[in-house]
Amino acid sequence: MAASFVTLFQWRLNSMLLHENEILLGVKDHIKSLISQLDAAGSFTGDVGMILGRESDHGSWASELRGMLRQAEDFVDDFVIRAYGQTEKDRKDSIAEFGKELQNFNSRISEILNRRPRVEAPLMLEEIQRFVRSNISSSEDKETDLVTCMLNYINLPYDLKLSLLFCCVFVGRYGESIDGLVRVLVAAGLVQEKPGELMEEKAQENIDKLISMGMIEEHEVVGNHFKVPSPYFELSLGVMKTEDFFMSTANSDIMVPSTARHVSIYDADNTIPNTNSFLHSLFFYPTKGYLSEASSDCLRNVLHNSKLLRVLDLKNTQLESLPDEVGKLVHLRYLSVRHSKLNELPLSISNLRNLQTLDIYWSGREFELSNGVLNLAQLRHLKMFRPINDGEVRVPQGISRLGNLQTLEGIYAGSGIAKELGFMTQLRSLEMSCISDDHADELYFSIMKLSMLRKLSLFVEKDRERVSYMYENSFFPCLESFSPPPLLQTLKLVGRLIEMPLWLGSMENLTKLYMFDSHLSENPTTILQFLPNLKYLKMGEAYKGRRMEKEFFRAGGFPKLEYLYICSRNLVEWTEIEEGALPCLKRLIIHNCIELMLLPEGLQHVTTLQILGMWGVHEDLIRRLSPNGGPENYKIKHIPLVKYLGHISLVQGIWTPQ
Repeated sequence: MAASFVTLFQWRLNSMLLHENEILLGVKDHIKSLISQLDAAGSFTGDVGMILGRESDHGSWASELRGMLRQAEDFVDDFVIRAYGQTEKDRKDSIAEFGKELQNFNSRISEILNRRPRVEAPLMLEEIQRFVRSNISSSEDKETDLVTCMLNYINLPYDLKLSLLFCCVFVGRYGESIDGLVRVLVAAGLVQEKPGELMEEKAQENIDKLISMGMIEEHEVVGNHFKVPSPYFELSLGVMKTEDFFMSTANSDIMVPSTARHVSIYDADNTIPNTNSFLHSLFFYPTKGYLSEASSDCLRNVLHNSKLLRVLDLKNTQLESLPDEVGKLVHLRYLSVRHSKLNELPLSISNLRNLQTLDIYWSGREFELSNGVLNLAQLRHLKMFRPINDGEVRVPQGISRLGNLQTLEGIYAGSGIAKELGFMTQLRSLEMSCISDDHADELYFSIMKLSMLRKLSLFVEKDRERVSYMYENSFFPCLESFSPPPLLQTLKLVGRLIEMPLWLGSMENLTKLYMFDSHLSENPTTILQFLPNLKYLKMGEAYKGRRMEKEFFRAGGFPKLEYLYICSRNLVEWTEIEEGALPCLKRLIIHNCIELMLLPEGLQHVTTLQILGMWGVHEDLIRRLSPNGGPENYKIKHIPLVKYLGHISLVQGIWTPQ
């Protein structure tokens, strides 16, 4: 991965020039000179040669360059740590030493590049076949697919290659959200930082490219979650094996090589291994979903030794406390402790001057966010939730000082936060809980000022007296006075609506809409089916009527909708879909419609459908649709994949065309 190392190191140096201006004034010219030298390296196939195991007279130059760049990056990161802990005099000496070492690296790069071959040998099919056979266990039939995938991988740009490898550190079937992947890629430095551009948008663009090429897949039901399909997953693990740069293993006792920079340990026996001191990313997934007491002590040692960490993912470990040593991770950009038992963060968290993402979703029941978070000047994403009341977390006064914050989720809508929100015009994703009459007007007015907002989730205050359906008697206050920000693309409304807000019909940029517990008496699709860009619609107890007729899905309605989810315990009849409705629908999910006995006439005309999921439905509906003599099978026999689960008997299965 010599070429990839060159690219990543260039990005790291450019990022330093943007953010470490205070300590780099005396060495800016040295850094720019080194960047220019790396530019001179140009485009070469050293990556491919090393992965495929080529031998030549010049075979060592790429390996030597890679090793030298590792040293250079570690030296740069260590310099930043030392510089911020020094007196002014000591820092001046360190900067002088740093400048000399940069010149030394510059000379060494020049010498190595002079030894590289001017013309690379053409890529041979036999080399790829040899790589596949020696690194991946597969049958002859699968080998052909792997070779094709390897060719596709080789032709990827460097950032897409690294993004694909990073996807493989997330274990399990659809184990991570695409939004979470975006944040990790940015934090790990796999996206080039440019003034005036959002790195998150570039990361999302890269993910979309990988999806379009079939190298990663979205979850068919949940949406926004992904997995790396076979054979790209096996191929990526094979590449990791040859590189020792990425490492994904189920063995927590394994020795982590000194060359590894990104390590994922899954299905581990609840113990964190000793890691090398140069680690940049650590993902840990214990088998039983918690860390042993010994591992909690080991975590303290890992954090003490791994001072170059940028990404630390400890989700689902049920941590009860986070060691103070985390505050010494000057380079840390991503910290996830979601699904923990934390009730507080250590005071040292305020020292994380480079932290971009803090994910404390589903924390301890008594979790509170301290004032220390206000010192996290680079914080871009703050995700919170606690498993009590409405899940809300109160944020300290002054949260609007965090001028880089893009994501603010899981916060309590009261306690004066509404006024501060109006000043946070850089926000792109906002989730508010516990909305009530006390503050609704001021809250809506502030949200309307957020001109950059792309995603908005609003949860009304729950009715605590009703355990089963806590939102059934919880009405959205004053929603008719609200007007959504113009660029909003995703909207989630959780709570009862008196009527459909008329402003929904004017949301031309809306692509995703979630409506839960709305309990509307009127047809919600009267407005929704004419939204020009709506692609994803989830309606969970959104309509309390017992019958849906053809007015719900008119010809030409929902022109771009690809995903439709309907959940209703009241729905008994769905009579008809007009021919020409839902012209782009790919996935239809029927969930907990326990009284529904028939799917609508006209469903057979929705020829774009790829997946039908029926979860928790009446067994009679399943029998009527069965390909084994079911009288209603003609409505769904054109659908390539049908999955079902009965409500009472829990009978489940999959139907595919014969």
